Amino acid sequence: MPQVSVTLLLNATYEPLCVVSSRRAVVLVLTQKAVPVEDGEGAFHSATTAVRVPSVLRLTRYVRVPYRAQVPLTRRAVFARDGGRCVYCGAAATSLDHVVPRSRGGAHTWENVVASCARCNHTKADRPLGDLGWRMGTPPRAPSGTAWRVLGFRTPDPRWQAYLDDGEAATA
Repeated sequence: MPQVSVTLLLNATYEPLCVVSSRRAVVLVLTQKAVPVEDGEGAFHSATTAVRVPSVLRLTRYVRVPYRAQVPLTRRAVFARDGGRCVYCGAAATSLDHVVPRSRGGAHTWENVVASCARCNHTKADRPLGDLGWRMGTPPRAPSGTAWRVLGFRTPDPRWQAYLDDGEAATA
């Protein structure tokens, strides 16, 4: 049995839907609900057959799936968006910071939450950036695109790039 890996699942129209475990991918192939598009590494073996684990899988029938309008705001997703670095000084991020402090009316939204190191977060406290003379290189924004919707904070397999937003990766 191969190591636990994941497979990108595409709709019948080649639109990315989600990421499934390699075991689920093989079950979808064996039940003829999906066909392999790209081969992965490893195989599942039985007494009479071996099935290669696909890296990319396409459903045989179209499935209509309602999507969320926006990627959920989580600690892990913020760290992925900001590359795990403090937006103020570039050190390794260990906490989240609200650009406009919540105590001053700042919202808990993608546009107001950034990754921060403990030192900068403590120094900034509940003050606005202008009071400290600090600036951010780029203003924070909500992640968008199929890659973020499907993968979230996962690092995409290089074989998936052709199926995700014209090669746009989910993480920077």
